[in-house]
Amino acid sequence: MRRALDPPEGSTVVLTTDLLAQAIAGSRSSPRRRVILPLHPRNDDNLHRMLNAVQPGTYIRPHRHLSPPKAESIVLLRGSIHFVVFEDDGSVRSHAVLATGSASFGIDIKPGVYHTFLALEPDTVLFEVKPGPYEESTDKDFAPWAPAEGSEQAAEFLRGIMNVVQRP
Repeated sequence: MRRALDPPEGSTVVLTTDLLAQAIAGSRSSPRRRVILPLHPRNDDNLHRMLNAVQPGTYIRPHRHLSPPKAESIVLLRGSIHFVVFEDDGSVRSHAVLATGSASFGIDIKPGVYHTFLALEPDTVLFEVKPGPYEESTDKDFAPWAPAEGSEQAAEFLRGIMNVVQRP
């Protein structure tokens, strides 16, 4: 299962609606209901910039970037998400709706903070930035209290998060 598209070629990349459309098409056809379109050419680059196209119903297992510690910034380019921050025990610490054209359109996450987000609209696209290099074994420290992606429990866990964050 392909998690990322090929990065665009060239020493500069103009962010266009065609590039967004490419990422959106990839997310629509992905069984995961999301795809990364990296703007950096190599996994060992020291700064990773990417478009993250997501569809409602995708499950992003809560995780943190702990070792090595990595901060992460997200800016919404299209659509909206519900961003959720967790305590170490899995309880919800805070949450916020982020949407293009709204007062809250992005977030900056310090290293070591458990987080996830839920896509609220079809064809949502985020611009993400975080330090490289990418090493699959250390990129994410998955929350031990959150089920693995693709497991039978993942959909139930996702519904549970939505119920918590949608309470008045």
